Amino acid sequence: MAKLMRLAALLLVGTGVALLGRLPATAQDRPAVDLALALAIDISGSIDPDEARLQRDGYVRAFRDPVIVKAILGGSHGRIAVAYYEWSDSYIQRLLVDWMVLDSEAAIRDFTERLAEAPISISRRTSISGAIRYAIPLFARGPFEAERKVLDISGDGSNNDGGLVTDQRHEALKERIVINGLPIMNDRPNPFGFPAESDLDKYYLACVTGGPRSFVEVATSFEDFPRAVRKKLLQEVADRGPDFAPRADHDLGLGPLPDGTQLAQSNGTRRAAREAADYTRFVRPEYELGCDIGERRSRDFWQRRFGVSPD
Repeated sequence: MAKLMRLAALLLVGTGVALLGRLPATAQDRPAVDLALALAIDISGSIDPDEARLQRDGYVRAFRDPVIVKAILGGSHGRIAVAYYEWSDSYIQRLLVDWMVLDSEAAIRDFTERLAEAPISISRRTSISGAIRYAIPLFARGPFEAERKVLDISGDGSNNDGGLVTDQRHEALKERIVINGLPIMNDRPNPFGFPAESDLDKYYLACVTGGPRSFVEVATSFEDFPRAVRKKLLQEVADRGPDFAPRADHDLGLGPLPDGTQLAQSNGTRRAAREAADYTRFVRPEYELGCDIGERRSRDFWQRRFGVSPD
């Protein structure tokens, strides 16, 4: 009987060890990163496959840039986390690369290779609100502790599907997720006949971006996209936000930032911005045309052209 009891005790101890081995990692086991950066890229119907490839190549080239690599590895923790997804209709978001911790040149190279090999796809509507909604749980399940959380949204049109973009922005800001924007200005009508949006930069500034030190970087065309991506990533990774005075930074090999970046909000120093309690305060006043302008333009267009609602 004594032998049986000892055997049972050993089995219980072994089972306990096995169970402990399957327990989720504690916060102390999660790597600290300087930045958690989610890249959200528009693949709506107004973007053709060539333009989609230009966007993808822009990100691949940017992350292969030696200056950006140096910035990623030069932070206080020497690493950032990145996820990359494409979005269109309200419930169409395609996660191409799940969270990866970029802590070495090899890891950065692996990220760019995965991105370059992923297939190109195009969908239909433009739901910036859906893209923001998707990002909130994406950040919540990240296997790291991030000093900063930034959602980086690029697109060539205003929201015209799903909920109001300002509602979802508010939900993201409550989770201390800063939203930066990269609107692609395009002077041609899209394939469905919607007119070009000459004020898309102002729309992004007032209706999409938010949070302390958030900003908009404008791409003047799809061909200009790689330049805009590189500049925006450099500001995000190196934490050179809008209130950072342009100056030479010999540690990163950066010169003064060029003019042209349109700033959404700033909050004094980087530390003050990071420690701000309520990110929902950091938004621009209401857009003069209304942040539902995309939905109204879409309804009017389909009603005039086909006599039906787009829904």
